[in-house]
Amino acid sequence: MESDRLIDRLEANANVVQWLAEGVTREQATWKPVSGKWSILEVVAHLSDEEREDFRARLRLLLLDPESEWPPIDPQGWVATRDYASKDLKQTLQDFLTERTDSIAWLRGLDKPEWGRTKTHPAAGPLSAGDLLVSWVAHDLLHIRQLVGLHHGYLHCLAKPYSTSYADS
Repeated sequence: MESDRLIDRLEANANVVQWLAEGVTREQATWKPVSGKWSILEVVAHLSDEEREDFRARLRLLLLDPESEWPPIDPQGWVATRDYASKDLKQTLQDFLTERTDSIAWLRGLDKPEWGRTKTHPAAGPLSAGDLLVSWVAHDLLHIRQLVGLHHGYLHCLAKPYSTSYADS
């Protein structure tokens, strides 16, 4: 596994998230394609919380204190319990970027991490430190794709009565 390239990708992904969230109005930040789906604001809030409380925290425990239990998380529930929709996008984005900067510094400061070290997750089964690192990058990419989709969907709403069909030809 090329951990340096993955860490570089995490750093680059933060720039992509920043680019996709900057300049977004409050209306667009809270727009949802359908009820029950996430908005841009909710995605960015989720990324911030996952950065701090899931990926970095769990990878740190696995590498530095593997016998410790992982703290419980509730990413789906946090959307409502932490009232993501009421947050300010600019501040939420800054929180994510600060957390990501801390993560990158920590990852780059690791001295010969044992990427093969494993812990059994109650739902996911055995997970290695390497699994967590690549999943962290994959998680970013899934939400970047989601953010692009939200931009595309919002454009369709703004475009009415016009069509974006020419873009697909």
